[in-house]
Amino acid sequence: MAIRVLLVDDQALFREGLHTLLSVQADLEVVGEAGNGEEAVTAVANLQPDVVLMDLRMPILDGVTATRRIMEDYPATRVIVLTTFDNDEDVFDGLRAGAVGYLLKDVPSARLYEAIRAAAGGESFLQPSIAAKVVAEFARLGARPSIPVQTELVEPLSERELEILQHLAAGASNREIANALYITEGTVKNHVTNILGKLGVRDRTQAALKAKDMGLI
Repeated sequence: MAIRVLLVDDQALFREGLHTLLSVQADLEVVGEAGNGEEAVTAVANLQPDVVLMDLRMPILDGVTATRRIMEDYPATRVIVLTTFDNDEDVFDGLRAGAVGYLLKDVPSARLYEAIRAAAGGESFLQPSIAAKVVAEFARLGARPSIPVQTELVEPLSERELEILQHLAAGASNREIANALYITEGTVKNHVTNILGKLGVRDRTQAALKAKDMGLI
């Protein structure tokens, strides 16, 4: 079954180009478009998309507020921010609102496809530059312990899981981790699932933040 995608952006020409770009992928189906956050909330209610590509700065209702409202009423829907803005305030506002991904509009099409599929599969997805901001901010908010506190975990992470966690925190995709470590994507996915379970978090972003807090990365 195709992944149902809703496009939200106030620029009609950008939506048209994005629609065309996604339509060439057999497993992606654009089910609707919206020109502002208010229309996005209504469209989610009517269309029940799997993934929403959400711009941030739009008239009537901004993307952060729209994301928050969608998460409150339709928590199964996965929102990916797709914007031109990468300042810290926008990044953290979008993630706090419930977005599971944050991409810039100059993202390569292959990474965009990967992000949508990851979101639909229950994973989070950040560009490396955005992931670096998240980790840096978390480091600023609290000093890293001098000794890793794996003892807080019921089951400690293995050496391989710690290695994968380092790549994950840098924003690498499963494919990129697999290529870097010379293992299969399936093996990486299994390790990531184990990492999330051991850390007691639901997605990769939370895993990176908790690992930073615990001094694991």
